[in-house]
Amino acid sequence: MSNSSSSHSLSGSSLGMVSTISFPAIVGTADMMLKSATVRLVGYEKVGNGFCTAIVRGQITDVRMAVEAGAETAKEFGQLVSTIVIARPYPNLEAILPISSRLSQLTSGQYSRLSNQAIGLLETRGFPAMVGAADMMLKSADVHLAGYETIGAGLCTAIIRGNVADVAIAIEAGMNEAERIGEFHTLMIIPRPLEDLEETLPTADYWIETPTPVNIPMLALQEEQREFVELPNLEIAEMETITIGDR
Repeated sequence: MSNSSSSHSLSGSSLGMVSTISFPAIVGTADMMLKSATVRLVGYEKVGNGFCTAIVRGQITDVRMAVEAGAETAKEFGQLVSTIVIARPYPNLEAILPISSRLSQLTSGQYSRLSNQAIGLLETRGFPAMVGAADMMLKSADVHLAGYETIGAGLCTAIIRGNVADVAIAIEAGMNEAERIGEFHTLMIIPRPLEDLEETLPTADYWIETPTPVNIPMLALQEEQREFVELPNLEIAEMETITIGDR
């Protein structure tokens, strides 16, 4: 779905937000919000110093359920900052703030080769610790580094994909390496991510593919464009020739 058509469908719907101080925590919070009610995940707003907000839209009842579930999840992580539900956002609010447009990096016709795999997120304070943790995760299990995210306050998150067992092994190894190098902050494992969640996560261009059109040889096109010409009846032509000769 394109951003413009999605924005139109979300216009006027209720608005819900949950804020945390951690990227893995906000992704886990968003995952719970999506799975607890029929809402659309618009994306995340990162305002610096580690503050992240998950934004959802939908019917007021669903939005309230989603925000409540998200807040409980963020509390479990010890990362909840604030929440808000607005039943009828004013049009001026929608026109100015990033609360309607989808933030998917995938454009029409593109797809990620890592789709439908479990997600692991490991957050450190400091870039060297994240790089070291990412290297160790790749060496310890059959996982792929999908991308990374920085949200200020020195917080960096490595994002890996793979089957659930491998992701769990990799995350544990990465956490130990991060603690050895610098400061481990938090982690998150999502076994079955929904499409809405996948589209809002940073994925390196390395994993994004666009289907390649098949080139049809000109000879094949020419064969398809050939016209069939009706041939004359040879028996009738032969009889006419004999009749003329008899004369």
